[in-house]
Order: sequence, then structure tokens, then C-alpha cells
Amino acid sequence: MHVRAALQAFLLQLAADGRSPHTIGQYRRHATALADWLATNGGTTDVDAITPDHVAAFFADAATRTSCRGGAKKATSLNAMRTSIRCFLRHLHDAGLVPTNPARMLRRARCAPPPPRALHDDEQRRLLDVLATAEGPDGARDRMLIELLLGTGIRIGSAIALDVEDIDFDHGEITLRTTKNDRPAVVILPRQLAAKLRAWLDARSLGPLFLANGRRISVRHAQRRIAGWLGRARISGRSAHSLRHSYATELLARVGDLRLVQAAMCHASIVSTTIYAHIDRARLREAVQA
Repeated sequence: MHVRAALQAFLLQLAADGRSPHTIGQYRRHATALADWLATNGGTTDVDAITPDHVAAFFADAATRTSCRGGAKKATSLNAMRTSIRCFLRHLHDAGLVPTNPARMLRRARCAPPPPRALHDDEQRRLLDVLATAEGPDGARDRMLIELLLGTGIRIGSAIALDVEDIDFDHGEITLRTTKNDRPAVVILPRQLAAKLRAWLDARSLGPLFLANGRRISVRHAQRRIAGWLGRARISGRSAHSLRHSYATELLARVGDLRLVQAAMCHASIVSTTIYAHIDRARLREAVQA
């Protein structure tokens, strides 16, 4: 069976399994890179001919280890590719397309996850000061979106998917219907933020929360808008997801309870929350009298 035909079958199975479009897209890119390499360097386009040596040679190739910008890929990026390739080749074995799993020897590299890139206090102040000058409906929308992300820690995809009906002002809660791994969740809406949100909504009581030209704004467009505001505030190396990190960092510094932060961030495992446990540099400076 041709590698590309096997890849299409694998992607179909991922869709049948309910994997997210983001996950399917990432697996497609990584498996396509392997298929291209096999055709040009591995000397085969048939899944029956793929061996552990092919897989090892693919990951040892300088082209595989070089990013599209020309620099070396991060260890975490290569690990993500290893995971995609392992899943693809294991699928070939499980589906009976190959007698043995060609990725049986492949291992992920040991590396620590990068520290979360939260905004410092002065950066948050600069961002909010710049947003205070925002004009027009689009500016007001962007300001409300950024304040919602900073004030609740929800992911931008979850925020964009919100409808006005998902906000329970009486009980101070927001129901998230689009979340990572499709696990419905409810987050707490702070009173001060709720008042701002209610005033911004004015008379609206139905439909998408954040609009652009009368329709729900796309995640990509919202990310571009937020990147623009970060640039105006002279904040580099940060993104919309940094607002989520900022919320978690501040909450942990305030309460000192990882379990509470886990619940606030809707993390399925506290392991995901522990990345915030070592970045409170203000406490460290105070402790060592810096």
C-alpha cells in the first residue's frame, strides 16, 4: 500500500476517533514530511518496506531537524513529530497493513517543557493602558476579549466560541462548550469583570459573544488583533496564550494552592499545572532579599 494512501486512512481514523482538527492537521504535516522523505531519500513509497532504520534515518536527517526559519528545531517540536510518526506507524501495524511496527524503536527525547511565557505586571499595565485608547466597536471588542482572557484564564478558542447565553451573571459563571479535549467546563467570572462584560453587552442577550462584521470572529483574526495590541504596548515574545499563563501565574502567587489553580485552569491533570510552580520570581527575590 502506498504511504500516502495509508496516511489518508490514518487521518480518516483520527476523524472517526473524534480528534480535534488541530491534532489531525499536525499529524498530517508530520506524516507527510515522512512520506516525502521516504520518496526522495528512503527509496520507497510502500508501507511494507518501511523499517526502523528508515525512521531513525528520517529523524537523524538535518532537514528534519531544521525549522522552516532555518534554525534548529526545539526538542519539544521534534518530540511532537515523534509522537505523530509513532501514532501513524502504529496505526499501520494495528490495521494489519504492515507485519511489524516500524516505529517500535523510536523514543521521545527527554526534555523539560519550556516555562510559560506570562506577561509581567508592568507589561500588563502597558497593555491595558494601550487598550484604554481603543476606539470604535472593534476596539471595545478587543479590549473586552483581552480583559476576559486575563481575568478568567480561558483559552482563546473557548472565548471565541462563547455565546451570550453561556454567561450566567446571576451566579458569576461561564459555561465553556469548546475546550481542549472537548470536556465541557464551567469557570468563575469575577464580579468586576462581570460588571464590565454586562455593560459592554448592553442589550445583547443572544448569539456569539465576540463579533466581527456581524459574525462570530475567527480565532485567527482574534489572534492577529491581540498580537497587534501587544505590539503597540511594546511587548515582544508573547501571544494570546500568554494571557492564560498570566492568569495562572497571578492566581498561584495569590493563593499558593496548585489544586485551586488546577480547577481554575480546567486542567485534567495537576501535572499540567505544576509548570506554574517555579516561576514566581517576585517571591524568590523577596526570599533572597534581592
